[in-house]
Amino acid sequence: MIKDKKSVSGHQDSGRHETKSHKVVVSKDGPYIVSGGLPLAKEIIKTDNEGISVGLSKGEKYPAQETYALCRCGGSKSKPFCDGTHAKVGFDGTETASRKKYITQAEKIEGPGYMLTDVPDFCAVARACHQAGGIWRLAEESDDPASKKLAAKIAGDCISGRLVVWDNETGEPIEPKLEPSASLIEDPQKGVSGSIFLKGGVPVESSDGKKYETRNRVTLCRCGMSDNKPFCDGSHISCGFNDGDKSIN
Repeated sequence: MIKDKKSVSGHQDSGRHETKSHKVVVSKDGPYIVSGGLPLAKEIIKTDNEGISVGLSKGEKYPAQETYALCRCGGSKSKPFCDGTHAKVGFDGTETASRKKYITQAEKIEGPGYMLTDVPDFCAVARACHQAGGIWRLAEESDDPASKKLAAKIAGDCISGRLVVWDNETGEPIEPKLEPSASLIEDPQKGVSGSIFLKGGVPVESSDGKKYETRNRVTLCRCGMSDNKPFCDGSHISCGFNDGDKSIN
């Protein structure tokens, strides 16, 4: 049983190192304005022979900057940074994502050891959830210690935070410990560049000045095509988005 207000707050705070300086602001029809010296790097999806994600490998690190603007329209010639292309092409960056809290949107899959919560709208199609026959099966078999441990690991590998497992005994979420940072996801197996992976509870502020729920793991769209802006919905795959990274050519 999920605890009420305490558990929801715990889900947002779990695994993150509190900071008041890091922030991402979604500008109206423009870039993401990142402040507070948030570290930026690339991470590459690693897959097995069946194309299932088995983790992320480290890629290029970008020089530290106190403030920077990340392209949101997908058209910048200076990716990942904004070069003003959004204004030239008339980019429509209207934010369509729900402002409801994660837990109120979530489907709940009851298991004997864990409960799994799932918000499909957040899916960034990174495919970690398909490991070991699928996170959903593992949650249903979470009375088995090995399945329970694996379910927690795989749910924590979900970069978008779509999937969370909750301990039935404590009512608390099981979240990975993540330092605040931003990663540009590359997906060589699909031949595309993916989302912006925000880790460690980085606040995201809408162009109207209101904040989205702060969560340990979220993914932002950087191809400009998501139907759930500012969050990623996997559209980078269908549109073949490529930020110029040589690893996916």
